Amino acid sequence: QVQLVESGGGLVQPGGSLRLSCAASGSLLSRYIMGWYRQAPGKQRELVARIGSGGSTNYADSVKGRFTISKDNAKNTVYLQMDRLKPEDTAVYYCNAHWGPFDYWGQGTQVTVSS
Repeated sequence: QVQLVESGGGLVQPGGSLRLSCAASGSLLSRYIMGWYRQAPGKQRELVARIGSGGSTNYADSVKGRFTISKDNAKNTVYLQMDRLKPEDTAVYYCNAHWGPFDYWGQGTQVTVSS
């Protein structure tokens, strides 16, 4: 069993930055594929970024060059650095841990980009 707790969301102006954190307990993150997803009002949940157990990463086209996913295995924490934020990045951001048949989600953190 894995418990995921996100933090770092908030209100930011367009062009600003935020860093989201996802702290895990109950198991080591190093074996999991870790991902950040987001869901805007009236829209389906979508993948934002993902990092594999070996450190390989992939990003949604809409965030490439602006967002960076990373992890600290020693702290059992995954991060999402979000730069040059746009109003369309406004959503609830969720952390996900996936390994074989196991799939865990955090409770989500709200990110609002508005002037």
